[in-house]
Amino acid sequence: MALDVFSISALVDEFRGALVGGRVQDVIDVDALSIGLEIYASGKRHYLLLCAEASQPRACLSETKLRRGAPRPSQLGLLLRRYVEGGIVTGASQPPWERLLELEIESRDGAFRLIAELMPRRANVLLVREGRIVDCLNRVGPQQNRVRLSLPNHDYAPPPPLREQLDPARLSEADLAELLRKAPKASTPAFRALPGRVLGMSPLLAKEVVFRATGDPTSKARDAEAAALYAAFQELLPPLLNRQWRPGIGSQAGVPSVACVFPLRQMEWRDCATISQAISRFFGAITSGDAYEAAKKPVRRAIKTAKSRLEAKAASLESGLRDDKDLERLKQSGELILAYQRAIASGQNALRAQYEADAPALVIPLDPARSPLENAQRYFRRYDKAKSARRSLPGLVQETRLEARFLEQLSSDLELAANWLEIDDVIQNLQERGHWQGERRRRMGGGRAGPLRVVSRDGYVVWVGRNSRQNAQLTFKLARADDIWLHARDVPGAHVVIRNDGRRIQDALIEAAAAVAAWHSARRSDSSVPVDYTRVKYVRAIKGAGPGMASYRNERTLLVRPRDESVLK
Repeated sequence: MALDVFSISALVDEFRGALVGGRVQDVIDVDALSIGLEIYASGKRHYLLLCAEASQPRACLSETKLRRGAPRPSQLGLLLRRYVEGGIVTGASQPPWERLLELEIESRDGAFRLIAELMPRRANVLLVREGRIVDCLNRVGPQQNRVRLSLPNHDYAPPPPLREQLDPARLSEADLAELLRKAPKASTPAFRALPGRVLGMSPLLAKEVVFRATGDPTSKARDAEAAALYAAFQELLPPLLNRQWRPGIGSQAGVPSVACVFPLRQMEWRDCATISQAISRFFGAITSGDAYEAAKKPVRRAIKTAKSRLEAKAASLESGLRDDKDLERLKQSGELILAYQRAIASGQNALRAQYEADAPALVIPLDPARSPLENAQRYFRRYDKAKSARRSLPGLVQETRLEARFLEQLSSDLELAANWLEIDDVIQNLQERGHWQGERRRRMGGGRAGPLRVVSRDGYVVWVGRNSRQNAQLTFKLARADDIWLHARDVPGAHVVIRNDGRRIQDALIEAAAAVAAWHSARRSDSSVPVDYTRVKYVRAIKGAGPGMASYRNERTLLVRPRDESVLK
């Protein structure tokens, strides 16, 4: 789930009322990508969380006390303690239509801005003084972004300005008709015509507009009417433009899917007192171990059932490969009928004859309504058909075994899933490949996380695909031919890629990346795991297999102890 422009505007209003005038009493390193501030304001302690996770960046006032979870303080955390602790929060703001949240803090060392950039894949938390970056959670150097650097002692550059987007306050029915007309295809979902073309229009808000207009959030552009969309806009947008928030949580099939500040009709809706409460409770729900386990159980059962069916199918197909007797008997029956056709009486329903002198006689059923020649031809046709089917058996066995391997990957994806959306990815794969029994589940709302991006201590970019969808995206779209590709040998797991930026990739980095590949595999709990590595150009998608299934060559193998991403840093 990504926060949209209006949710961040609601946070700004909430922070202005709750935090402005308060004193920063403590800085908390929640984890490697999250910073917390304890702020005392209006006689109450408030716990502000700023999280720069690439997939789910967020900010909110936590309903519970924040705890230190990082093994050691981050550099940003140390600098916040030095410059901000003891300071007074003097303001909260948001640049127009940007997913940025800024806190102004006055301390003994001067005026500072704490900026949370809440854009997926580019999320960051930065401490800025007089326009220069003191430090940030995610350092971005020239190798990652030549235009906009996020490094200590560099000028802070805001995101590039938005251009050629329509103002929702002035949007007309004719504008909507033109947006629908410009959809890439008539079959394009109507909601895709709105984000990026209308200021503040997130995919979730666009889907809600389309749902209210058509009754289906995935309606095609060709089926949507501009007048109905405009009416839905006029219902939804004015309260948001007037900062009249209605925060809450949307759920699908009882599973929390999104937190936002406008009521949803496309899914179950529960109101919350504040947007912070909605965000806090949403992420509290999706990080609950009990909730994970409850959600995973039916998916685990579906995978187990599908694997059993595939194993039975493969066994049946392989038995057909091994048994040639029935096939040969069809041919022999036709030949014996031809050999004894003169001896077959009219209306005879069986022929008893020996094909080989030392073999027992065959009893061959006959159709009394057919001539001996017609009976023989019938057996030859069955023989040709069975022989043709037998030629396809090896391919069918291979397809079945590949599908079983993909289910093993989905099983690993499920056990390593870190949020509801990753569990939903497994469900969607099962449905698409016909392995899901019972009521079909619609894809859960919210943006899908891409592969994890980690910058090593030496400045190398390492990507980690944490499920089959991310593996396919990483290896076959994002990676380059000369990048280093790693995968735990013979088990389901992550594709890990080290970006080749022209420098020699050190053996120590390859070993660290191999440890990460082992960590994100079905053998995470083992003390030693073999991990193969090769160049991306030697990796190929397996034809007909599930997403992310690959074959490779020219590999080398390392034996490593599984470690998480912190080994790279």
